[in-house]
Amino acid sequence: MKREGLSPKQQSILSFIDSFLAEKGYPPSVREIVRGCHISSTSVVEYHLNILQKEGYLRRDAEVARGIELRRASRGLVQVPVIGYIAAGEPIPVPTADTWSSVAIETLELPQELTRGKEKVYALRVRGTSMIDALINDGDLVLMQQVNTADNGDTVAVWLKAERETTLKRLYREKGRLRLQPANPQMQPIYAKPHNVDIQGKVICIIRQLD
Repeated sequence: MKREGLSPKQQSILSFIDSFLAEKGYPPSVREIVRGCHISSTSVVEYHLNILQKEGYLRRDAEVARGIELRRASRGLVQVPVIGYIAAGEPIPVPTADTWSSVAIETLELPQELTRGKEKVYALRVRGTSMIDALINDGDLVLMQQVNTADNGDTVAVWLKAERETTLKRLYREKGRLRLQPANPQMQPIYAKPHNVDIQGKVICIIRQLD
């Protein structure tokens, strides 16, 4: 997201800090900004950080190695509801299809870059390892755009009506059926009739669970 009045280098530094915070959960050091933004020296980073602090985009504690705090207004944060869990292994039962519109169990504040400007975005926490080759592991959060259709190869959350279960898989349309394909060679695909499947959303971003 462009911030008016900032140089391209300052824009780059803010975007890098945003992304680093979203991935790691803590701010980068000055040296990590040097590497991540391909800047020539720590003194150049310090110069631009001082400008960003003066302009109100961040706060700094010079005595702390990672003492950078982005001001909320500058980050373009959006609120994303976490509405529950979804299995990425065998499907798990959920009470009703209304689970998808229920009250969030928690709310995330995330940079707009992660939601790509899309509307109707929610988050699910993953259980299972059937999508591990798609870099979706047990405990990760997936950001979903609420949609009711998807293209072949999209990773989607689906509601299996007859089984009253949900699952997270890649979707493929085949003659007379849908194939819900895991991304784990040790697991088998799920086959379902089109009338038995409701697409509830597709993955637009993955937030890794770090050990």
